[in-house]
Amino acid sequence: MKGDSQMEENKTHDPVNHPAHYTSGKIEVIDFIEDQELGFCLGNAVKYISRSGKKDLSKAFEDLQKAAWYLNRELEKYKKAGEKQ
Repeated sequence: MKGDSQMEENKTHDPVNHPAHYTSGKIEVIDFIEDQELGFCLGNAVKYISRSGKKDLSKAFEDLQKAAWYLNRELEKYKKAGEKQ
């Protein structure tokens, strides 16, 4: 059985199952998204915010723009739902 530190190291260096830009905190971003049942748009907004500047520092601004795009899409759903009431 692997020790906790070795499992954590392998988790951090697995670009497919546990990419480093999503595992920099105490929990993985996907675990938070699923725990909070955020859905596609909100989940993607959280994903892009959490990885901003970590996957590619030169694309930090782009990541935040993507997060805003998904958040705006979610807001549009609320706006349309309000118009129907």
